[in-house]
Amino acid sequence: MVSMRSGARHDAPSVRWTRRLGVLLCAWVLAAAWGSVVQTQWNLRALVDVGVEIPASDWLRVTAQDLIGFAPVYGVILAVGWLFALPVASALARWWPAGRSALLAAAAGVGMVAAVRTVDAVAPMPVFIDATRHLPGLLAMAAGAVLAGLLYARLTARLTSR
Repeated sequence: MVSMRSGARHDAPSVRWTRRLGVLLCAWVLAAAWGSVVQTQWNLRALVDVGVEIPASDWLRVTAQDLIGFAPVYGVILAVGWLFALPVASALARWWPAGRSALLAAAAGVGMVAAVRTVDAVAPMPVFIDATRHLPGLLAMAAGAVLAGLLYARLTARLTSR
């Protein structure tokens, strides 16, 4: 529903909410795909480091398989972390509107790390995602969540200011 006031277009709250959810889903897909590709490349690189030869076609095939098989699992983990982190960041952004993008980006990254570490704490193996075993891999995967949080913040900035 669209109303016209003073010649400016204003979207109804339900339209803004739907757009915000659509942008959040796009950001979530970006972060899940990023994390899947990072963990795949991390694992393949570890195999190469111990002397396994992996043809380029296998790198591509395994990456595609992980995007189909692992990305949805990682996406659920990511969503749980974001479920807690993003609302907190949004609330804080009401008091610091200029920092909204930084808050949402940081919350997306922190939410991802917290969710992954929580899964690690309850998983029977030492870590659920091998790339997150050490700080460089964890940061590489968190970078995707941070970028996705920034994307969400930027694409919803106008919706928030209305």
